[in-house]
Amino acid sequence: MKTILVTGANGQLGNEIRIVAQSSSDSYIFTDINHIDGVETTYLDITDLKAVHKIVTEHQVNAIINCAAYTNVDKAEEDVALCTLLNRQAPENLAIAMKEVNGLLVHISTDYVFGGDSYNIPYKEEQHGTPTGVYGCTKLLGEQAIQVVGCNHVIIRTAWLYSEFGKNFCKTMMNLTATKPQLKVVFDQAGTPTYALDLARAIAVVLERFDGSQTGVYHYSNEGVCSWFDFAKIIGEYSGKTECDVQPCHSDEFPSPVKRPSYSVLDKTKIKKVFGVKIPYWTDSLKQCISNLQNQ
Repeated sequence: MKTILVTGANGQLGNEIRIVAQSSSDSYIFTDINHIDGVETTYLDITDLKAVHKIVTEHQVNAIINCAAYTNVDKAEEDVALCTLLNRQAPENLAIAMKEVNGLLVHISTDYVFGGDSYNIPYKEEQHGTPTGVYGCTKLLGEQAIQVVGCNHVIIRTAWLYSEFGKNFCKTMMNLTATKPQLKVVFDQAGTPTYALDLARAIAVVLERFDGSQTGVYHYSNEGVCSWFDFAKIIGEYSGKTECDVQPCHSDEFPSPVKRPSYSVLDKTKIKKVFGVKIPYWTDSLKQCISNLQNQ
């Protein structure tokens, strides 16, 4: 039995890992800096190396799943110091702690490490990072910090995450298509939605099958590709809110301080080959998530 520490446990992915952990024989410690009433959470500031070292030592932690990050893409442009602390320094702290005990760090990264170059084929793990903003830059620096420390690690880049928890595009569109007569959604950004529960299950497979030889960077999102416009249209359809007129628009109609990737489809060949991870098609997973939300 392994002892697995989860950071950012009250976020989207962390909450889905709580669900997956219920059927695991391993022992989980769920940590966050935010407390939610009724949800068992151990306080841990991962920017504090001493605090990380203390909890790893006291609980004999074998693996860490790092779901914590600064993820406000626009605000990061003004909040560089905090974004860097959370996305670059904190992962290094976790890597140092795992290096000391020969443990495994599973770190969640992002498609935003790309975006500066135009591609029309899925990104592979070894492609050079070309982030366009502070968020993407700091996430790439976090990946590099982990690699420099040299602990056993599996860095998983993902994209367009949604779930039944917190704020996300799926829940926002379910609300807007139910309350607005018309919406405009960008059609010139393509990627793949990722159901956080599917990612949590993939992480469980990685933890089960990691033998020390698979250290490296991997990609995970659901299968398929769509634009944000397509995503919104299908959300309305699956949630039964088809009265709303969802119209495509260009990204420049929604000004932002950050240039978002216009194409961020991730190639998942490596994680499927190395770990035998099975990946659902994005519309199948979306349908399940919407069903869960409607049955809450």
